[in-house]
Amino acid sequence: MYLMRLIYVSQISEHFKPEDIEHILHSARKNNAQFNITGALFFNPKFFLQCIEGSRSSVNKTYKNILNDERHCNIIQLQYQEIEHRDFSAWSMGYVPDSSRLAPIIASYSSGNALDPYTMSGASCYQLLLALKNAMS
Repeated sequence: MYLMRLIYVSQISEHFKPEDIEHILHSARKNNAQFNITGALFFNPKFFLQCIEGSRSSVNKTYKNILNDERHCNIIQLQYQEIEHRDFSAWSMGYVPDSSRLAPIIASYSSGNALDPYTMSGASCYQLLLALKNAMS
């Protein structure tokens, strides 16, 4: 079995309501545990930045569900690659909300005043998510 990592960014669509984030996390954690998916989700009022790890078939199925979720739009896959080990193995879906405590970490990966994953490489987004995970631990 090949382990895969997929990182994507998406904007929040007009169908998204603030209370949806709790539903998304609950559903993701339940489904991810069932399909042995791990990962992290960074969320702010503009976009989602997510990393998912697992078997090729599980990652592909999960991503297909994300692509069909009306709460997202402008979904861009930033990275999709085979990996030797999981970096988010302790999180069925770790949640990293935007906060002032994390601002220095986020600023170190930003080219301007605000984080914009659409202008970042997949590798940079991956490093950002790792840094955020470590800050949350």
